[in-house]
Amino acid sequence: MNIDTVFPKNILVLNPDDEETSFLRGLCGESGSVYSAPNLAKAIALLSIISVNVLIVDESLGSYSKLRGLFKGYTALILTGGLKSELKRIANSWPADRYATIYLTSEAKADTLSFIRTVDTAMKHSQLIYEVQNLRFSIEKNDVELEEAFIQIKDIKNTVEKSIVTEMEKRIAMEAKYNGFRREKLKIETILKKLYAANDVTMLLDVVYDIKDLVQGSGITMYIMDESETTGKYLKPLVWDNHILSLSEFTKHIVLLDFQDFAAFVALNGEDILSADLSQDNRLSTRYLQHLEAPLENILCVPIKHDREVIGVLEIYNKFVNGKSLASGFTAEDQNIAHQICEHISIAINKLNLIQYDALTGLLRPDPFFDKVIQKIQSQNKRLREETSFSLVMGDVDWFKHYNDRNGHEAGNKLLRELAAVLKSSSREGDILCRYGGEEFLFFLSCKDCDHEAMLFTNRIRKNIENYYFDYQEHQPHKNLTMSFGITIFSRSRFDSLEGLSKEDIVSVINEADSAMAEAKGKRRAYIFPENITEETSAKNKICVFKPGAKKEPEFPKAIDVPEKTEVNGGEERRRYKRFDTSTYLIYKNGSQRKVIRASNMSLGGARLISDIEFQQGKAFELSLILGETVLECKGDVVYSTPYQDTKDFVTGVKFRDLSFNDWKILEQYFAALGREKSTSH
Repeated sequence: MNIDTVFPKNILVLNPDDEETSFLRGLCGESGSVYSAPNLAKAIALLSIISVNVLIVDESLGSYSKLRGLFKGYTALILTGGLKSELKRIANSWPADRYATIYLTSEAKADTLSFIRTVDTAMKHSQLIYEVQNLRFSIEKNDVELEEAFIQIKDIKNTVEKSIVTEMEKRIAMEAKYNGFRREKLKIETILKKLYAANDVTMLLDVVYDIKDLVQGSGITMYIMDESETTGKYLKPLVWDNHILSLSEFTKHIVLLDFQDFAAFVALNGEDILSADLSQDNRLSTRYLQHLEAPLENILCVPIKHDREVIGVLEIYNKFVNGKSLASGFTAEDQNIAHQICEHISIAINKLNLIQYDALTGLLRPDPFFDKVIQKIQSQNKRLREETSFSLVMGDVDWFKHYNDRNGHEAGNKLLRELAAVLKSSSREGDILCRYGGEEFLFFLSCKDCDHEAMLFTNRIRKNIENYYFDYQEHQPHKNLTMSFGITIFSRSRFDSLEGLSKEDIVSVINEADSAMAEAKGKRRAYIFPENITEETSAKNKICVFKPGAKKEPEFPKAIDVPEKTEVNGGEERRRYKRFDTSTYLIYKNGSQRKVIRASNMSLGGARLISDIEFQQGKAFELSLILGETVLECKGDVVYSTPYQDTKDFVTGVKFRDLSFNDWKILEQYFAALGREKSTSH
């Protein structure tokens, strides 16, 4: 059945303004047959002779109470007008199962192509609902007929030859297969409904598993595009091989766009990959071989696009049919289904604004947080409001690593989602809340007297967390799950230029809150609130404020200026990164034994070693760097090894190699932590 011939595409423009009606009709001309009515009476007369797929209605006539009962269940609604808040209010008056979207008339005039795409999407939705209604009726009818047919066959088997019965059974199997195909369409319609109903990230990610089941894959991964100053644009996985990831997990699965990799190829070129022969494909990178739960046999990889820009990638692994792997892999039909669903995932991603919000908790990500804080400080200055005092509060979950190690990452993810909900419910209107990283959260407060208000606000949040029951909290130290907080208070006078206020300015303030939080967690002395702390609560679960007179900005360890080329034993060593005057211990493998030596003069690219043996130039060996409480394991190449002054020791230059993105972040955080310690010691 060809739906285009059976079901005409009718569009009704219901608008009292003749000029707007004429403009909208002109835009919709290629999307279907367009009709118009200036009022409800004219519309009712038209509805007696036509069925309407898409209703484009002015806000003055668009309320559900006025139009209820006039249009079919498959009619899609586009509300137009001049005020977005009013359009949203009217759209919310319609039942949740109706397709209803809004469009500012001014935006339609400014971007006609976008409005036409909105009309086309509404038309497709209307046709899909119409077809689903027909399918449901047909399936119910066919199920009854099939049941009657099986009863008849049972009787016929007693009187006819077995071959005839077998042939009839084959025909019924074909009929059942056809009905199964139609049921697949119902599954697609269910997925689309979930996507349009998704109002948080968890609901969106739940749909990913439905997609995997629909195309019968064993695993599925979903990435969104992200960007950092260090790496540029990269793909960040929200789901990796069926698992929703935490911050600490996704860093080892991110994809840099210059990698030879399936996902990187799709992100760069915007093209699908449908492949069942991976043995000679150079895009089969090591992360697929080492980190997937099952060996990768075939793959379907599809871009998620907003307009023409790739904003994410969907990967599905290993086609399965009836519980068995299908060597031929995914079909062109699977590819078409995934491609169409990705168009709707794009709409959901933009609706949820995942570019701005953290996927796990739904809170602001750091960069949008910085932007909002800067705007808040600058806008308040322009309006000359009385709220000239500000505060940044950093909170960190106490003993989170203990919680994660004991209960698993899934429990840790659930904890962070619940925690974010408690923090949001404890915040005030106008406060800005951010997930800063891992289990760290940031609040920005503006108040008339932050010295007093910030303390009260933070203590309220501390108590709310302390009194809330989280799963497995009885296994935490002190039989409870708590948070510690650091506060720094500042005013506009801190900054030299409000117009030139930058992310770096805000980070310098955040470092003060971070320092105070470290004190609250027992790493340094500080002013503690409340003042009378009992022994039972003295281990973390505190609030500290940054001490007045501390340095405003942290400093990295003193950088040693090194020329681009340095002569070493007649050879040249190129240095791309600044080296820092700091030292730590390093473990390296010497045959079957491991030896501990000291590493100093470190950088992101390598380190200088002091040892009692001479290393062979060009030799590669495995090493483990002790970076505070973290151990970084990697490989190193010997650049040079020479006698150390008048001693029996040798100084050796080692260049790190095969560092992952996560390894780089660990080194950067280590140097940054050293900088914070140096700044608070002055």
